[in-house]
Amino acid sequence: MAQKLAATARTGRDNQRYGVQGERLVAGVVPLCSDKTKVLLIQSTRRGGWVLPKGGWETDEGTAQEAACREAWEEAGIVCTVLKDLGTIPEMRAPQELTPKAPKAAYQFYEVRVDREAAEWPEKDKRGRQWMSYQQAKQTLLTRPELLEALNRSSISK
Repeated sequence: MAQKLAATARTGRDNQRYGVQGERLVAGVVPLCSDKTKVLLIQSTRRGGWVLPKGGWETDEGTAQEAACREAWEEAGIVCTVLKDLGTIPEMRAPQELTPKAPKAAYQFYEVRVDREAAEWPEKDKRGRQWMSYQQAKQTLLTRPELLEALNRSSISK
């Protein structure tokens, strides 16, 4: 089934899924170029810096994979193909780093191949995107251990 490409990004958490321990269920992608030498990172709107595309898995989405591909489109403007399930990554932030806007989460990541980068996408005015080597991305994601773990689980050339 073809991915639906919305013109606007979803906002809010009214339809957010939560796990059995009250954690927010987050789906994301590790977007690799075709030869797996680079990963596409996006600018974070809250913290500054660079992150992997990710966001809430919502109640109208049948799978976390569907949510991850929607987030890839909304945040990074990419159409992608899932290559590998990277598994669930538990919350790694210290309790004092958790806030009502950034609550405890469980992350489900997928390695994806970027099939197309659109010139226009829902969050283009909020986020830049940049291809990085493993070493560049590793340095950039040091303060986000859950994202670094997803990158390390991927088959990017190290």
